[in-house]
Amino acid sequence: QVHLVESGGGLVQAGGSLRLSCAASGSVLSFATMAWYRQAPGKQRELVARISFGGRIDYVDSVKGRFTISRDIAKNLVYLQMNSLKPEDTAVYYCNANRGTRGDSWGQGTQVTVFS
Repeated sequence: QVHLVESGGGLVQAGGSLRLSCAASGSVLSFATMAWYRQAPGKQRELVARISFGGRIDYVDSVKGRFTISRDIAKNLVYLQMNSLKPEDTAVYYCNANRGTRGDSWGQGTQVTVFS
């Protein structure tokens, strides 16, 4: 089982920035696809960004050009830099590790609230 701990959420004014961090146990970043998901009240959880163990990166269209996913394999950390935040970015953000047939692991989530 992979243990994931998110941090960095908070309250920010529209147009501002936040950086989320996800600390992973073990050396999971070398063989898992790491991702950030978010879930707003009353909505389904959605994929925001992901980075494969090979380094391929994907973003949901709504955050392209504003959010950047990155990782530090040596430190077992995954980041989500969020710029130009909008009220519609308000959600609980979750870190995810997908290890293929060995399944998914999730963090506890961190709240991001963007006010206008």
